[in-house]
Amino acid sequence: MWIPTEDEKYGVVLASFRGTVQHGLPLEIGDTVQILEKCEGWYRGFILKNPNVKGIFPSSYIHLKNAVVKNKGQFETVIPVEDSVITEMTSTLREWGAMWKQLYVKNEGDLFHRLWHVMNEILDLRRQVLVGHLTHDRMKDVKQHITARLDWGNEQLGLDLVPRREFSMVDPDEISVTELYRLMEHRHRKKETAAPASTHHLFVHVKSLMSANLGEELEVFFHIYDGRENRPLSERFFVRLNKSGLPKWPEKAERQCTLFVDLGSSDLRKDVYIVVHIIRIGRMGAGEKKNMCSVQYRRPFGCAVVSIADLLTADSKDDHLLKVYACNTEIEWYQIHENIIKKANSRYNLSGSNTGLAVALQLLHGDIDQLRREYMGLFTRGVCITRKLGFSDIIMPGEMRNDLYMTLEKGEFEKGGKSVARNVEITVYVLDADGQILKGYVAAGSGEPSTDEYHSLVLYHNNSPRWAEQIKLPIPVDMFRGSHVRFEFRHCSTKDKGEKKLFGYSFVPLMQEDGRTLPDGTHELIIHKCEENTSLADCLRYLKLPFSKANLPSNNQTLKGNKESFWITSFLCSTKLTQNGDMLDLLKWRAHPERINDSLSKLKEIDGSEIVKFLQDTLDTLFGILDESSQRYSLKVFDSLVHIINLLQDSKFQHFKPVMDTYIESHFAGALSYRDLIKVLKWYVDRIIEAEHQDHIQQVLKASEYIFKYIIQSRRLFSLATGGQNEEEFRVCIHELFMSIRFFLSQESKGISPVAQTQAVFLRTFPAIYSELLKFFTVREVAGFVRETLASLPTVVQADSPLEAVKLQCISKTVESQLYINPESRCILLPVVLRVLHTCLQEQRDLVMCARIFTSMLSLIKKEENGTVEPAVSEEVELIVESLLEVLLRTILEISNRPQPAGPAMRLQFQDVTGEFVACLLALLRHMSDKHYQKKLQAFTSKDDLRDFLLHIFTVFRILIRPEMFPKDWTVMRLVTNNVIITTVLYLSDALRKNFLNDKFDYKVWDSYFYLSVIFINQPCLQLESFSPSKRKKILEKYGDMRVMMGCEIFSMWQNLGEHKLNFIPAMIGPFLEVTLVPQPDLRNVMIPIFHDMMDWEQRRSGNFKQVEAKLIDKLDSLMSEGKGDETYRELFNSILLKKIERETWRESGISLIATVTRLMERLLDYRDCMKLGEVDGKKIGCTVSLLNFYKTELNKEEMYIRYIHKLYDLHLKAQNYTEASYTLLLYDELLEWSDRPLREFLNYPMQSEWQRKEYLHLTIIQNFDRGKCWENGIILCRELADQYESYYDYRNLSKMRMMEASLYDKIMDQQRLEPEFFRVGFYGKKFPFFLRNKEFVCRGHDYERLEAFQQRMLNEFPHAIAMQHVNQPDQTIYQADAQYLQIYAVTPIPESQDVLQRDGVPDNIKSFYKFNHIWRFRYDRPFHKGTKDKENEFKSLWVERTTLTLVQSLPGISRWFEVEKRELVEVSPLENAIEVIENKNLQLRTLITQCQSRQMQNINPLTMCLNGVIDAAVNGGLARYQEAFFVKDYIMNHPEDGDKIGRLRELMFEQAHILEYGLAVHEKYVPQDMRPLHKKLVDQFHLMKSSLGIQEFPAYVRASPVPFTNGSPRTYRNSVPSIISPDAGRGVARRSYPAVNRYSSSSLSSQASNEVSNITGQSESSDEVFNMQPSPSTSSLSSNHSASPNVTSSAPSSARGSPQMAEKHKHSRENACLSPRERPVSAIFSNPLDPAQRAPAHQIGDTTLPRSDPNLSAPDKVRPTPSSWSLDSVKERAPSFSDNVGKLICPPVPPRPQHPASSAKNARSQSPGPMSRSPQKTTMPPFTPSPTECQSTSLVSNSPVLSGSYSSGISSLSRCSVSEASGTELPAGDHLPHPLPPPVPLPNSISSSSDEPIRRENKTPPPYSVYERNNPRRPVPLPHSLSIPPQTDPPALPPKPHQLRTGSMKLDGNVDPRVPRPRPLPRKVSQL
Repeated sequence: MWIPTEDEKYGVVLASFRGTVQHGLPLEIGDTVQILEKCEGWYRGFILKNPNVKGIFPSSYIHLKNAVVKNKGQFETVIPVEDSVITEMTSTLREWGAMWKQLYVKNEGDLFHRLWHVMNEILDLRRQVLVGHLTHDRMKDVKQHITARLDWGNEQLGLDLVPRREFSMVDPDEISVTELYRLMEHRHRKKETAAPASTHHLFVHVKSLMSANLGEELEVFFHIYDGRENRPLSERFFVRLNKSGLPKWPEKAERQCTLFVDLGSSDLRKDVYIVVHIIRIGRMGAGEKKNMCSVQYRRPFGCAVVSIADLLTADSKDDHLLKVYACNTEIEWYQIHENIIKKANSRYNLSGSNTGLAVALQLLHGDIDQLRREYMGLFTRGVCITRKLGFSDIIMPGEMRNDLYMTLEKGEFEKGGKSVARNVEITVYVLDADGQILKGYVAAGSGEPSTDEYHSLVLYHNNSPRWAEQIKLPIPVDMFRGSHVRFEFRHCSTKDKGEKKLFGYSFVPLMQEDGRTLPDGTHELIIHKCEENTSLADCLRYLKLPFSKANLPSNNQTLKGNKESFWITSFLCSTKLTQNGDMLDLLKWRAHPERINDSLSKLKEIDGSEIVKFLQDTLDTLFGILDESSQRYSLKVFDSLVHIINLLQDSKFQHFKPVMDTYIESHFAGALSYRDLIKVLKWYVDRIIEAEHQDHIQQVLKASEYIFKYIIQSRRLFSLATGGQNEEEFRVCIHELFMSIRFFLSQESKGISPVAQTQAVFLRTFPAIYSELLKFFTVREVAGFVRETLASLPTVVQADSPLEAVKLQCISKTVESQLYINPESRCILLPVVLRVLHTCLQEQRDLVMCARIFTSMLSLIKKEENGTVEPAVSEEVELIVESLLEVLLRTILEISNRPQPAGPAMRLQFQDVTGEFVACLLALLRHMSDKHYQKKLQAFTSKDDLRDFLLHIFTVFRILIRPEMFPKDWTVMRLVTNNVIITTVLYLSDALRKNFLNDKFDYKVWDSYFYLSVIFINQPCLQLESFSPSKRKKILEKYGDMRVMMGCEIFSMWQNLGEHKLNFIPAMIGPFLEVTLVPQPDLRNVMIPIFHDMMDWEQRRSGNFKQVEAKLIDKLDSLMSEGKGDETYRELFNSILLKKIERETWRESGISLIATVTRLMERLLDYRDCMKLGEVDGKKIGCTVSLLNFYKTELNKEEMYIRYIHKLYDLHLKAQNYTEASYTLLLYDELLEWSDRPLREFLNYPMQSEWQRKEYLHLTIIQNFDRGKCWENGIILCRELADQYESYYDYRNLSKMRMMEASLYDKIMDQQRLEPEFFRVGFYGKKFPFFLRNKEFVCRGHDYERLEAFQQRMLNEFPHAIAMQHVNQPDQTIYQADAQYLQIYAVTPIPESQDVLQRDGVPDNIKSFYKFNHIWRFRYDRPFHKGTKDKENEFKSLWVERTTLTLVQSLPGISRWFEVEKRELVEVSPLENAIEVIENKNLQLRTLITQCQSRQMQNINPLTMCLNGVIDAAVNGGLARYQEAFFVKDYIMNHPEDGDKIGRLRELMFEQAHILEYGLAVHEKYVPQDMRPLHKKLVDQFHLMKSSLGIQEFPAYVRASPVPFTNGSPRTYRNSVPSIISPDAGRGVARRSYPAVNRYSSSSLSSQASNEVSNITGQSESSDEVFNMQPSPSTSSLSSNHSASPNVTSSAPSSARGSPQMAEKHKHSRENACLSPRERPVSAIFSNPLDPAQRAPAHQIGDTTLPRSDPNLSAPDKVRPTPSSWSLDSVKERAPSFSDNVGKLICPPVPPRPQHPASSAKNARSQSPGPMSRSPQKTTMPPFTPSPTECQSTSLVSNSPVLSGSYSSGISSLSRCSVSEASGTELPAGDHLPHPLPPPVPLPNSISSSSDEPIRRENKTPPPYSVYERNNPRRPVPLPHSLSIPPQTDPPALPPKPHQLRTGSMKLDGNVDPRVPRPRPLPRKVSQL
């Protein structure tokens, strides 16, 4: 049975548990669990990180821990009972763990590794804390270390700053807000700027000396040297090196490492140096031989210097290699370091190029104890301490030191009978009073142990040596008296075995007889002659002699005349000994009572360090004198005491204050002193007003704290001794003293008078007296003293008076004092404090101090543990609220609106004061109860006052919510702030309802309230969704979701408004919408219904809710672009509002609004999701287009429309879609007129006129059209701009524009343009964005982009999409699937502009533009079999399904893809297909023959291959297949309606044979010698073919018909000649499976022959005839191969189309040119993309034709083909370009003006009186033209790209060629042209077809058609204006005026004045470009 647990509530998982049992809860090791129930060794509970999942687990897996249970029962929470630091560590490490892994994912390796190390370090420290074996101090250090690491990690990871007190986290509810603010600020400051350390230390580690000429041991001395004062700052550090230059004792670290301690901040200057002196131990001369002398001397070696300032910038871990210099002469040795510092190069030189001293130098900061903790390893390993000379900046009381430093400066010696100067060495000894040498008290420096003696270095042959060597004598204090130092001088001979001969000595006693030590300074010592060591044995003999020349008696001329002297400098650093006689006289006052007065007077002149050394003794002396002679010396003693007290205020001696405190408490014995002290103090206070000089009195008042300490302690001692006698007398004395003080404080003085300064001095020290007074008086008495004293200050004081600031400081210290903490005294002092604060805040002065006082006051107000408030506390809060709340609000408003000061320090102070006042306000509001609010609100006498108060408090709350109010990581403080705000708002909303509704309604207050509520809900720190689960849980447990609370309050207040709601419509729509976008379901459910309310009220007011709709739409865009809102919101918005309006009368219009807004949300969400992606892709652009169109069409929001135009423009520019960018910007351009209307500044446009902006846009668009190679469109804009310049007579710009226009024409003719490919893309499935979902688009591919590349790009853009492998329309399951399906295949464009494409003589460069621009319609073909498939001849049943897609906008346009608006489906019969195939092949042959004749082909290969492919079709039967299928009796009987078509097919076969014959004749003329055998073979096979067709000779109708060949080639006739054609043999190849799906692209050629034949079709057009080769499924005159549609998955234009000359590997033998379906490889799906270089230049690609989908459709309605995938012989090989020749022959055309209806192909054909088709069934078959030059015949138009990949070679190749594009006028071969065409003239619409004749005659161009054809009037084909030919006329003398060109000259009639240009309609729509 499961029993609820009582004690077992919390545990940690010891081992992982899989939870495989029923209801088992899987556990991971380390998880923490909360236990609910137990049962027989099992627990039931949950993991704390996932409390929603409960289950059971074994109790043996859990380690139980103590915990406290809160809210026992269903919603209980468990808090582990453990050290708060441990709890924090655990939770923090868990949070870091998840974030740490994310760092790895984000590739932030550096932080990842650093955090890993810190986490491990924290875990180690956690173990130490948990074990519990640490000492108290060590535990403190560990916790400090842990919290430092936790704070570092939190900062690095962007987590919150944790408020702590003594390493433990603080609960913000348990402390005052002001205290919380102080803690946060303290931690923030600490984190921001670490306090600069005042003490610094230099760590030195000697590594080695590198030098080539060593061989002797070395001594290295380091010291710190002040270059400014030329003196050493520290003692020396001494290291011995061996002969190799390495430390002599490497195992002893303390002998190689030192710490130069106690450097002040002033010592880290550039002119403070580390100086290194190196001494060698060896022979006198460095180069002497070893056997000369065995004695060793200390000799100079070198010196190195480095500035300490360099170490501040250098990397602390770097080793330094110091250059070592030697002096040029030894005389300079003593100052070599100075010479190096001064860079006196002539006095020193490098001791060797490779000599250097390797040392590690590092500056450390902080006090020495801190360093011991931080650098534990350093001190554990061993490091010696090198002290400063003298005391550090701060002297510590317990410091013991007794060091005497002596520097051997110089000597003056006589030669002593020598011919050369002496080599002098000094030996130093310390001897005691008995003459015994003191062992171990001579130290050359730290690092090496002290020795008994010291030997100086020897300077060679120098009688005036200067050593400058410093030694330390650490002699104990008790040995100083009687000791002396002896210096022995010896001459070191380099001869006589190097003996050292004594020749003299000097000595100096360390202490004088009166107890004073040797004074600091330089001493000139007498050198006494002595040559025997024995004479020095008895020191008593020489100690009687004088030692210094300074104190020689005047009569001792002998010694005075002695020239030999020795100078030393001594310096004593002692805490026990003094060199001051005055000090000694004072301490020995009893011995000389007569000197007391003098000694007391001289005390002020004694150095402070001497006084503090003997502080206790000095104080005892003073009070001893006072006790014995109080009448006589009381004033002097008092002054001396004041001097000593003030001395301790100095920062250097401030640490001696505790020494004095201890003295007062423990050693002070002056029980009677209080009387004298009070008397003298009162005497001074009474004389303040009369005194001229206030300095001394101010000093007295400064010391008043300690004077009162002495007074109170003295009185206590007296009371103890006498049992409390004279107590009343003492009280009276103190009262009198305070009366005197109050009197002098009450004195008013103007400005900064001495009295005012004295008043200020007293006020500064006054609070320090309270604690002393409390020892004797009651709390209320002391509070009375303070109140009266403060009240006595003058009330009217000037604002700039320093007294005011001091007064505030005094009050601040009072509030912080122990006195104020007591509630009894607080009630007395509070009114005084409030009065002062109120005045200061009202006058806005001393705000920093006011904030400090306020903070201290409020931090003392505390609630009881049970949450109740004591009455006294409640009254206190009431007083503060009444006095300060309003003025505090005004102050916060004032300082928040003030401009911030410039300086960083001032700005910091300004920020602090704002924060402190805010904390005070929050603390005060948090302490206010319901009673306080009621009292406060009732206190307002008028509505206006209440209104102002509410407006103030709402405004302040808005300021508090600002993100910049607190630092980013102060979440704790922000949550407390929000909690206080919402509590206060709930109180104040009642006041709002009661006082400002109905007739008393006040819009401003309500608006302020709503505005505050909205920004409250939207602030980042309340968006719990963005927080980690643990943080979210903590906040919810502590505060709940404050957004929901505020949302409910908004709703409630809104409902109360009634008819006043109309005041907030539409103003509050945006703010409320922003609230509803917050991703909190409860909040949304509360707030969304408000919109229904708004719609209802707006409907009542205006009868509609257009305002609501407009505002919603405007705000949605900006809010959603900021990342707000989601799909759930859209659905919720829709469902809630639809439900709400069900019963409304305005339901229909409401549904419409909701639908509009919902659709806008769909698009905005899609737009936002797309914009999150990195690179610009189609999805981004498509989404922007969708949104842009929505704003224009559905919402009619012009400004938003224009904004998105520019966003789309930027996207296109980024993606380098320059053409699309132009079209996009053109949308904005079209909205503007050529007017002078001024336009405001908008987006990046300046303020300018509409004309200027439109001009700028035109120029930008032209530039982009140029970059996108869409020059024809640019020309139109150039003309429009030129017209404007002309109308303004701006000929300069007009000239530039005309030149720009001309340059665009040049580019059309000279530059290559790549033909784009087009792809149809279907997006199916619910997972696509709304603007794509279940829609199909046609996309314009990028340059060189094949189907495979496009498909891959789409799959990259939609990585979750599945590519569909068929082209069938998907069913509903696909549409409704929760997935993404992409269906992609290539489609063929159908050009709209046929007139240019059908003209002869128009260069390919020009035609290419019209073939691929302004395309609305696209098509693709799919072959299928209808009925039974004939295995022998499948063409009998092969039909083509032709789909035409119409787009919503033409391509190219504002996007690379547009949606398909309409699909049309038609079926092409097998017979029609066959006709198309043969027509196209005939056209291809004609084209190649013409190109060959006109020498446009550099080689004849294309023609050869084409002829070969048609003639040598033996493999699959060639034309025989068609004969078998359609000429048999069965077919004719079964299809009587196809009689004409069969006849037409027969005509085409004969025509093909005729063309082949003519082609062979041309081929023979140009064929090279090596291809003659092939030509012969072709001729033979042609005769075989003719015979197989039953042709002996061509019928008359063939011979008589006009032929399009220019060189008198045979004509083609149309008379039907029945003949029986037997099929060819050759079907012996095994059949391959026919692929169900179609092929991808032209690159996937199904046999070798496909590439081979591609050489032919690549040059399928000439400048005379333009044919579009379009594959179509049918039999060919050559072959019967099957070809699966390239459109099925990719009918991309052929990669080989117009490609560069293919390599040999792509050319194949003719045997493979045509393969039957049996041999065709299965290549329908997988293609072989060719090199992009094989893309066709625009002018080399076959032109497209009018569409032919259905014979019953009229020509303009037909679908036009474009080159697509190529089958075997349809793949082209590019022949060399002839564009240059063409360009020279004809004039470049101008892009046509907008088309007139009369110029359509249909109308043109109907007007043509030319010969009609011979087909009897005119209803089913459009008329055929008699030759390829009659280009409008739709029966010749092919539309079938379908078979391009896997159907017959001949068929598909022929089907590529479309007669419909053959030009109406053919240009003859280049060598027949007499001259280029003259410039064209525009033809008006009314000109009849006969106008063609004179133009041609004038042109003198030989007509490319027969006389027969010429005699028959041709149907008119309107020329584009750019191609029409004006008559030659002389230009006018002057240009006509622009306005004339625009009026009369524009009228059109039959006769057009050739001099006047035709008016150009200005483009207003993109489609006109």
